[in-house]
Amino acid sequence: MSEERRLEVLRAIVEDYVATQEPVGSRALVERHHLGVSPATIRNDMATLEDEGYITQPHTSAGRIPTDKGYRMFVDRLATVKAMSPAERRAIETFLAGAVDVDDVIQRSVKVLAQLTNQVAIVQYPSLTRSTVRHIELVALESARMLLVVITSSGRVEQRIVELEETPNEELVADLRSRIIRATVGERLPEASLNLAEIIGTFAPGDRPIVTSIVTTLSQTFSNERSDERIAVGGTANLARFGADFDTAIRPVLEALEEQVVLLKLLGEASRPRPTDHPQVRIGSETGHEGFAGTAVVSSPYGSDAEILATLGTVGPTRMDYPGTIAAVGAVARYVGRILADG
Repeated sequence: MSEERRLEVLRAIVEDYVATQEPVGSRALVERHHLGVSPATIRNDMATLEDEGYITQPHTSAGRIPTDKGYRMFVDRLATVKAMSPAERRAIETFLAGAVDVDDVIQRSVKVLAQLTNQVAIVQYPSLTRSTVRHIELVALESARMLLVVITSSGRVEQRIVELEETPNEELVADLRSRIIRATVGERLPEASLNLAEIIGTFAPGDRPIVTSIVTTLSQTFSNERSDERIAVGGTANLARFGADFDTAIRPVLEALEEQVVLLKLLGEASRPRPTDHPQVRIGSETGHEGFAGTAVVSSPYGSDAEILATLGTVGPTRMDYPGTIAAVGAVARYVGRILADG
Protein backbone atom coordinates (compact mmCIF):
# COMPACT_ATOMS: atom_id res chain seq x y z
CA MET A 1 0.00 0.00 0.00
CA SER A 2 2.82 2.44 0.82
CA GLU A 3 4.33 1.96 -2.65
CA GLU A 4 0.98 2.55 -4.37
CA ARG A 5 0.42 5.61 -2.21
CA ARG A 6 3.81 7.04 -3.15
CA LEU A 7 2.91 6.52 -6.79
CA GLU A 8 -0.28 8.50 -6.17
CA VAL A 9 1.79 11.26 -4.57
CA LEU A 10 4.15 11.26 -7.57
CA ARG A 11 1.21 11.40 -9.97
CA ALA A 12 -0.23 14.38 -8.06
CA ILE A 13 3.13 16.19 -8.10
CA VAL A 14 3.50 15.67 -11.87
CA GLU A 15 -0.04 16.84 -12.61
CA ASP A 16 0.23 19.91 -10.37
CA TYR A 17 3.65 20.91 -11.73
CA VAL A 18 2.46 20.57 -15.33
CA ALA A 19 -0.61 22.68 -14.52
CA THR A 20 1.01 25.40 -12.40
CA GLN A 21 4.67 25.45 -13.51
CA GLU A 22 5.48 25.87 -9.80
CA PRO A 23 7.27 23.46 -7.44
CA VAL A 24 4.73 21.45 -5.44
CA GLY A 25 4.69 21.37 -1.65
CA SER A 26 3.03 18.94 0.73
CA ARG A 27 0.41 21.50 1.77
CA ALA A 28 -0.71 21.91 -1.85
CA LEU A 29 -1.04 18.15 -2.22
CA VAL A 30 -3.22 17.96 0.90
CA GLU A 31 -5.44 20.82 -0.30
CA ARG A 32 -5.82 19.74 -3.96
CA HIS A 33 -5.87 15.97 -3.75
CA HIS A 34 -7.79 13.52 -1.63
CA LEU A 35 -4.99 11.10 -0.80
CA GLY A 36 -6.58 9.81 2.38
CA VAL A 37 -3.52 10.21 4.60
CA SER A 38 -2.10 12.84 6.93
CA PRO A 39 0.18 15.69 5.82
CA ALA A 40 3.01 14.05 7.78
CA THR A 41 2.61 10.83 5.78
CA ILE A 42 2.68 12.79 2.52
CA ARG A 43 5.88 14.54 3.63
CA ASN A 44 7.44 11.17 4.39
CA ASP A 45 6.37 9.85 0.98
CA MET A 46 7.88 12.91 -0.72
CA ALA A 47 11.13 12.39 1.16
CA THR A 48 11.25 8.77 -0.03
CA LEU A 49 10.49 9.78 -3.61
CA GLU A 50 13.28 12.34 -3.45
CA ASP A 51 15.73 9.80 -2.05
CA GLU A 52 14.83 7.42 -4.89
CA GLY A 53 15.40 10.13 -7.52
CA TYR A 54 11.79 10.62 -8.68
CA ILE A 55 11.46 14.23 -7.49
CA THR A 56 13.92 16.97 -6.59
CA GLN A 57 14.00 20.31 -4.81
CA PRO A 58 15.06 23.05 -7.26
CA HIS A 59 16.13 25.38 -4.44
CA THR A 60 15.96 25.64 -0.67
CA SER A 61 12.56 26.10 0.95
CA ALA A 62 10.83 25.26 -2.33
CA GLY A 63 8.46 22.48 -3.15
CA ARG A 64 9.42 19.54 -5.30
CA ILE A 65 9.43 18.99 -9.07
CA PRO A 66 9.59 15.71 -10.98
CA THR A 67 12.87 14.46 -12.42
CA ASP A 68 13.14 12.67 -15.76
CA LYS A 69 12.99 9.43 -13.76
CA GLY A 70 9.79 10.65 -12.12
CA TYR A 71 8.20 11.52 -15.46
CA ARG A 72 9.20 8.11 -16.79
CA MET A 73 7.52 6.36 -13.86
CA PHE A 74 4.43 8.53 -14.35
CA VAL A 75 4.20 7.66 -18.06
CA ASP A 76 4.88 3.95 -17.49
CA ARG A 77 2.12 3.80 -14.87
CA LEU A 78 -0.50 5.67 -16.87
CA ALA A 79 -3.63 3.59 -16.46
CA THR A 80 -5.54 5.46 -19.15
CA VAL A 81 -4.75 7.97 -21.87
CA LYS A 82 -6.87 11.10 -21.87
CA ALA A 83 -9.71 10.57 -24.32
CA MET A 84 -10.11 12.97 -27.21
CA SER A 85 -13.43 14.79 -27.11
CA PRO A 86 -15.92 14.12 -29.93
CA ALA A 87 -15.39 17.70 -31.12
CA GLU A 88 -11.60 17.21 -31.26
CA ARG A 89 -11.96 13.95 -33.18
CA ARG A 90 -14.36 15.54 -35.68
CA ALA A 91 -12.00 18.51 -36.11
CA ILE A 92 -9.05 16.24 -36.88
CA GLU A 93 -11.01 14.09 -39.30
CA THR A 94 -12.61 17.04 -41.11
CA PHE A 95 -9.36 18.99 -41.39
CA LEU A 96 -7.33 16.05 -42.71
CA ALA A 97 -10.09 14.74 -44.98
CA GLY A 98 -9.96 17.99 -46.98
CA ALA A 99 -6.41 17.28 -48.17
CA VAL A 100 -5.94 17.04 -51.94
CA ASP A 101 -2.72 15.01 -52.05
CA VAL A 102 0.01 13.47 -49.88
CA ASP A 103 1.90 16.74 -49.43
CA ASP A 104 -1.29 18.42 -48.27
CA VAL A 105 -1.99 15.57 -45.82
CA ILE A 106 1.46 16.00 -44.26
CA GLN A 107 1.21 19.79 -43.98
CA ARG A 108 -2.27 19.57 -42.48
CA SER A 109 -1.10 16.89 -40.03
CA VAL A 110 1.72 19.12 -38.79
CA LYS A 111 -0.64 22.03 -38.30
CA VAL A 112 -3.37 20.15 -36.45
CA LEU A 113 -0.90 18.28 -34.23
CA ALA A 114 0.85 21.51 -33.21
CA GLN A 115 -2.52 23.11 -32.45
CA LEU A 116 -3.78 20.17 -30.38
CA THR A 117 -0.65 19.84 -28.24
CA ASN A 118 0.79 23.38 -28.23
CA GLN A 119 4.13 21.73 -28.96
CA VAL A 120 6.45 21.35 -31.93
CA ALA A 121 4.96 18.87 -34.40
CA ILE A 122 7.14 16.71 -36.63
CA VAL A 123 5.77 14.54 -39.43
CA GLN A 124 7.89 12.30 -41.63
CA TYR A 125 6.79 12.00 -45.25
CA PRO A 126 5.74 8.46 -46.23
CA SER A 127 8.76 6.27 -46.75
CA LEU A 128 8.01 4.97 -50.21
CA THR A 129 10.74 2.35 -50.07
CA ARG A 130 8.33 0.62 -47.73
CA SER A 131 5.32 1.46 -49.91
CA THR A 132 3.78 -0.99 -52.32
CA VAL A 133 2.47 -0.49 -55.83
CA ARG A 134 -1.29 -0.03 -55.75
CA HIS A 135 -1.94 0.52 -59.47
CA ILE A 136 -0.14 1.20 -62.73
CA GLU A 137 -1.77 2.52 -65.88
CA LEU A 138 -0.45 2.87 -69.43
CA VAL A 139 -2.19 5.42 -71.64
CA ALA A 140 -1.29 5.77 -75.34
CA LEU A 141 -0.89 9.37 -76.47
CA GLU A 142 -0.35 10.94 -79.88
CA SER A 143 3.02 11.03 -81.66
CA ALA A 144 4.34 7.73 -80.32
CA ARG A 145 4.17 8.79 -76.69
CA MET A 146 2.98 6.84 -73.65
CA LEU A 147 1.71 8.20 -70.34
CA LEU A 148 2.67 6.08 -67.32
CA VAL A 149 0.73 6.51 -64.07
CA VAL A 150 1.98 4.94 -60.83
CA ILE A 151 -0.11 4.95 -57.64
CA THR A 152 1.49 3.72 -54.43
CA SER A 153 -0.09 2.52 -51.19
CA SER A 154 0.98 5.79 -49.55
CA GLY A 155 -1.36 7.68 -51.88
CA ARG A 156 1.43 9.16 -53.99
CA VAL A 157 0.62 9.52 -57.69
CA GLU A 158 3.48 9.79 -60.19
CA GLN A 159 3.16 10.43 -63.92
CA ARG A 160 5.78 10.03 -66.60
CA ILE A 161 5.64 10.47 -70.39
CA VAL A 162 7.79 8.15 -72.51
CA GLU A 163 8.92 9.08 -76.00
CA LEU A 164 8.86 5.86 -78.11
CA GLU A 165 10.49 5.04 -81.42
CA GLU A 166 7.13 4.11 -82.90
CA THR A 167 3.51 3.90 -81.87
CA PRO A 168 2.75 0.49 -80.28
CA ASN A 169 -0.38 -1.36 -81.33
CA GLU A 170 -3.24 -1.79 -78.89
CA GLU A 171 -2.57 -5.51 -78.40
CA LEU A 172 1.02 -4.86 -77.27
CA VAL A 173 -0.06 -2.10 -74.90
CA ALA A 174 -2.75 -4.30 -73.35
CA ASP A 175 -0.36 -7.24 -72.99
CA LEU A 176 2.38 -5.10 -71.48
CA ARG A 177 -0.05 -3.44 -69.07
CA SER A 178 -1.28 -6.84 -67.91
CA ARG A 179 2.22 -8.22 -67.34
CA ILE A 180 3.41 -5.10 -65.54
CA ILE A 181 0.42 -5.16 -63.19
CA ARG A 182 0.95 -8.85 -62.39
CA ALA A 183 4.64 -8.22 -61.68
CA THR A 184 4.31 -5.09 -59.54
CA VAL A 185 0.94 -4.56 -57.87
CA GLY A 186 1.17 -5.41 -54.19
CA GLU A 187 4.97 -5.47 -54.28
CA ARG A 188 7.23 -3.01 -52.47
CA LEU A 189 8.94 -0.60 -54.83
CA PRO A 190 12.42 -2.17 -54.76
CA GLU A 191 11.00 -5.65 -55.44
CA ALA A 192 8.65 -4.29 -58.10
CA SER A 193 11.62 -2.73 -59.90
CA LEU A 194 13.46 -6.06 -59.93
CA ASN A 195 10.38 -7.82 -61.25
CA LEU A 196 10.06 -5.32 -64.09
CA ALA A 197 13.57 -6.11 -65.34
CA GLU A 198 12.55 -9.71 -65.92
CA ILE A 199 9.61 -8.75 -68.16
CA ILE A 200 11.68 -7.48 -71.09
CA GLY A 201 13.01 -10.87 -72.12
CA THR A 202 9.53 -12.38 -72.23
CA PHE A 203 8.51 -10.29 -75.26
CA ALA A 204 9.30 -10.92 -78.93
CA PRO A 205 12.56 -9.28 -80.09
CA GLY A 206 10.69 -6.84 -82.34
CA ASP A 207 8.68 -5.52 -79.39
CA ARG A 208 11.57 -5.21 -76.94
CA PRO A 209 12.67 -1.64 -77.82
CA ILE A 210 9.20 -0.31 -76.89
CA VAL A 211 8.94 -2.56 -73.84
CA THR A 212 12.44 -1.58 -72.67
CA SER A 213 11.67 2.15 -72.89
CA ILE A 214 8.50 1.79 -70.85
CA VAL A 215 9.93 -0.64 -68.26
CA THR A 216 13.09 1.48 -67.81
CA THR A 217 11.04 4.59 -67.14
CA LEU A 218 8.90 2.77 -64.59
CA SER A 219 12.00 1.43 -62.84
CA GLN A 220 13.45 4.92 -62.67
CA THR A 221 10.20 6.17 -61.20
CA PHE A 222 10.39 3.54 -58.47
CA SER A 223 14.03 4.42 -57.74
CA ASN A 224 13.31 8.13 -57.59
CA GLU A 225 10.74 7.45 -54.89
CA ARG A 226 13.56 6.61 -52.49
CA SER A 227 14.24 10.31 -52.03
CA ASP A 228 11.40 11.03 -49.61
CA GLU A 229 13.36 11.06 -46.35
CA ARG A 230 11.75 14.43 -45.71
CA ILE A 231 10.38 16.00 -42.56
CA ALA A 232 7.70 18.63 -42.04
CA VAL A 233 7.94 20.71 -38.86
CA GLY A 234 5.38 23.07 -37.39
CA GLY A 235 4.62 24.92 -34.18
CA THR A 236 8.16 26.01 -33.28
CA ALA A 237 6.67 29.24 -31.89
CA ASN A 238 5.07 27.09 -29.19
CA LEU A 239 8.51 26.72 -27.60
CA ALA A 240 8.19 30.26 -26.26
CA ARG A 241 5.05 29.36 -24.30
CA PHE A 242 6.60 26.93 -21.86
CA GLY A 243 7.76 29.37 -19.19
CA ALA A 244 11.02 30.63 -17.76
CA ASP A 245 12.14 27.19 -16.58
CA PHE A 246 12.40 26.11 -20.23
CA ASP A 247 14.16 29.21 -21.58
CA THR A 248 17.64 27.72 -21.40
CA ALA A 249 16.50 24.69 -23.42
CA ILE A 250 14.97 26.61 -26.32
CA ARG A 251 18.15 27.45 -28.24
CA PRO A 252 19.59 23.91 -28.43
CA VAL A 253 16.16 22.58 -29.35
CA LEU A 254 15.81 25.12 -32.18
CA GLU A 255 19.29 24.25 -33.44
CA ALA A 256 18.50 20.55 -33.36
CA LEU A 257 15.20 21.10 -35.16
CA GLU A 258 17.12 22.57 -38.10
CA GLU A 259 18.96 19.27 -38.65
CA GLN A 260 16.81 16.91 -40.68
CA VAL A 261 19.08 13.94 -39.90
CA VAL A 262 18.54 14.59 -36.20
CA LEU A 263 14.78 14.71 -36.65
CA LEU A 264 14.73 11.47 -38.62
CA LYS A 265 16.72 9.80 -35.87
CA LEU A 266 14.52 11.41 -33.24
CA LEU A 267 11.36 9.94 -34.69
CA GLY A 268 13.15 6.63 -35.05
CA GLU A 269 12.32 3.74 -37.29
CA ALA A 270 8.64 2.79 -37.35
CA SER A 271 9.50 -0.77 -36.51
CA ARG A 272 6.56 -1.84 -34.41
CA PRO A 273 4.18 -4.20 -36.19
CA ARG A 274 1.02 -2.15 -35.78
CA PRO A 275 0.62 1.65 -35.90
CA THR A 276 -2.36 1.31 -33.53
CA ASP A 277 0.00 0.67 -30.60
CA HIS A 278 0.32 3.40 -27.99
CA PRO A 279 2.74 6.15 -29.02
CA GLN A 280 6.30 5.91 -27.76
CA VAL A 281 7.49 8.42 -25.17
CA ARG A 282 11.17 9.33 -24.76
CA ILE A 283 12.14 11.66 -21.94
CA GLY A 284 15.31 13.73 -21.58
CA SER A 285 18.42 11.66 -22.27
CA GLU A 286 16.26 8.91 -23.75
CA THR A 287 15.96 11.00 -26.92
CA GLY A 288 19.61 10.27 -27.67
CA HIS A 289 20.45 13.88 -28.53
CA GLU A 290 21.86 16.39 -26.04
CA GLY A 291 19.98 19.25 -27.67
CA PHE A 292 16.76 17.62 -26.48
CA ALA A 293 17.94 16.99 -22.91
CA GLY A 294 15.17 19.18 -21.47
CA THR A 295 12.44 17.79 -23.71
CA ALA A 296 10.23 14.80 -24.21
CA VAL A 297 9.35 13.29 -27.57
CA VAL A 298 6.05 11.51 -28.18
CA SER A 299 5.97 9.62 -31.49
CA SER A 300 3.87 7.08 -33.32
CA PRO A 301 4.11 5.26 -36.64
CA TYR A 302 1.28 5.77 -39.10
CA GLY A 303 -0.03 3.62 -41.90
CA SER A 304 -2.31 0.61 -41.92
CA ASP A 305 -2.38 -2.69 -40.04
CA ALA A 306 -0.56 -4.28 -42.97
CA GLU A 307 1.93 -1.51 -43.73
CA ILE A 308 3.70 1.21 -41.76
CA LEU A 309 4.58 4.23 -43.89
CA ALA A 310 6.42 6.63 -41.58
CA THR A 311 6.33 8.32 -38.17
CA LEU A 312 4.96 11.50 -36.64
CA GLY A 313 5.25 13.06 -33.21
CA THR A 314 5.77 16.09 -31.01
CA VAL A 315 8.63 17.70 -29.09
CA GLY A 316 7.90 19.60 -25.91
CA PRO A 317 9.27 20.20 -22.43
CA THR A 318 9.51 17.28 -20.03
CA ARG A 319 6.86 19.21 -18.12
CA MET A 320 4.09 18.36 -20.58
CA ASP A 321 0.58 16.99 -20.47
CA TYR A 322 1.59 13.40 -21.24
CA PRO A 323 -1.92 11.84 -21.30
CA GLY A 324 -3.23 14.56 -23.61
CA THR A 325 -0.18 14.53 -25.88
CA ILE A 326 -0.18 10.74 -26.19
CA ALA A 327 -3.88 10.85 -27.13
CA ALA A 328 -3.38 13.59 -29.73
CA VAL A 329 -0.36 11.93 -31.37
CA GLY A 330 -2.14 8.59 -31.50
CA ALA A 331 -5.32 10.08 -32.94
CA VAL A 332 -3.58 12.05 -35.69
CA ALA A 333 -1.46 9.00 -36.60
CA ARG A 334 -4.59 6.87 -36.96
CA TYR A 335 -6.39 9.44 -39.12
CA VAL A 336 -3.35 10.03 -41.35
CA GLY A 337 -2.92 6.30 -41.85
CA ARG A 338 -6.59 5.86 -42.66
CA ILE A 339 -6.64 8.72 -45.18
CA LEU A 340 -3.53 7.51 -47.03
CA ALA A 341 -4.77 3.91 -47.03
CA ASP A 342 -8.11 4.99 -48.51
CA GLY A 343 -6.64 7.55 -50.91
